[in-house]
Amino acid sequence: MPYEGEYATYHPLHRISECQRVKSLLTRSKLLDVAQVTYAPRPVEAPLQVAALPRFILAIDGSYTEVNVKNGYPGAKIGYCTAASVLLDLRLIDELDAVRPVNPVEFRKTEQAASVDAALPGSNVVTRRQNSARASFREELYDLFTNIVVDEDDRTSLLSTYEVLLALKPPANPQRCPYRETHGCTEEFIVGPGYTECPTCRQLVYSTDALRIHERFNDIGTNGEAFGLVMQVIERLLMIHFLRCFEHRNLLERLVSLAFFIDGPLAVFGPPAWLSAAISQELKRINQKVQTASSQDILILGIEKSGAFVQHFEDIDQTETPGQQLFAVRQYILLTDGYIKERIQHSDTQKRYGKDTYFGRKFFYKAQSGARIVASIPFLSDVQDTIDSDDISLYPQFAAVCTLLDRVVSSRYVNAVSPLIAANAQAAIPLQLGSKVLTQLARALLGTAENGK
Repeated sequence: MPYEGEYATYHPLHRISECQRVKSLLTRSKLLDVAQVTYAPRPVEAPLQVAALPRFILAIDGSYTEVNVKNGYPGAKIGYCTAASVLLDLRLIDELDAVRPVNPVEFRKTEQAASVDAALPGSNVVTRRQNSARASFREELYDLFTNIVVDEDDRTSLLSTYEVLLALKPPANPQRCPYRETHGCTEEFIVGPGYTECPTCRQLVYSTDALRIHERFNDIGTNGEAFGLVMQVIERLLMIHFLRCFEHRNLLERLVSLAFFIDGPLAVFGPPAWLSAAISQELKRINQKVQTASSQDILILGIEKSGAFVQHFEDIDQTETPGQQLFAVRQYILLTDGYIKERIQHSDTQKRYGKDTYFGRKFFYKAQSGARIVASIPFLSDVQDTIDSDDISLYPQFAAVCTLLDRVVSSRYVNAVSPLIAANAQAAIPLQLGSKVLTQLARALLGTAENGK
């Protein structure tokens, strides 16, 4: 590892590039021959939307930062996580667009934002009731879920929604005791709701331990991966939580006026991946009720801003003719299992791509403005739960999805949508501000805050 501020010079980089082992490895690697592919990209014209679009968009995005804190121990860190939800009123935006220039004060009224903020222990930060940083992280994560309440009239915590999904976790997949590293316990069991205990070591177990995020926690070093997993889970839980709040208040028929935009694909990765199947099952249950109440599907979109799929869309849109692109505006490709495995992520397995992680499927869409959007639509019924077919009639809301994307594509950033830009602006943590807030939170968490400071 280099010293801080030390960078490799040209010579070792050149040596590596010329290394015979590198050349040999590349020679043995598979190359995609585009001329012989089975699945060629064939863009299709998007269907036109006839019915009215939703009036509101609820966009959800999260952010986290990790900073050093002083508690007397070296390498002490704490994470500050925030998840923002922004409600956009498209009708008000249209009214303002009709009269230019737009008054910034009036434009801000088209957005209503709320955020969930939390401080979580990082490495070498041990709360007073615990004896390790990992145990402190586990306890604070459970308390975080318990304390998040987004509906002041309902007062239902995010923990209750999470535990509904926990009940859907297959019992055939027990997990190891969270005290394996500290107590040497080798027990495997099904984690229940609330507080329970390990049947062997009799230590306290939280329902959030079933997420297994603590397995990616480092007692010494950075915990960006663990905090990132926390934000991933909260973003997706908030979507289900909002839907269940509508259900509890008998307002499911009102969902025809609302669309959800989620940052990233409709998937859950890493140790909490089991949530994906549970979310899918809950979405299908709720959507069946929405169908009965309104004869429409819920409209949910996951938007990807980077990654292999975004890169592939950009690559295939370029043709050998300068200035000519493969996709015309308002054309799409609904990605199939075969296409993904042959063209994007090589795989010879018979298992469906994303079987254990995705609760939706991906598609490419070139918006009316020319923006390239990589998005996901959810599986809202057993019939829709496929990526083998490219039959768009399986997804009745697809025309609305494309028209809505045309409506909200932003001119501020390349291939971006305005709802997630607004949500990200609310969730983003300025480095210096985040550091100051974290220092104060760390003092309070550790019980070392001084009066008057």
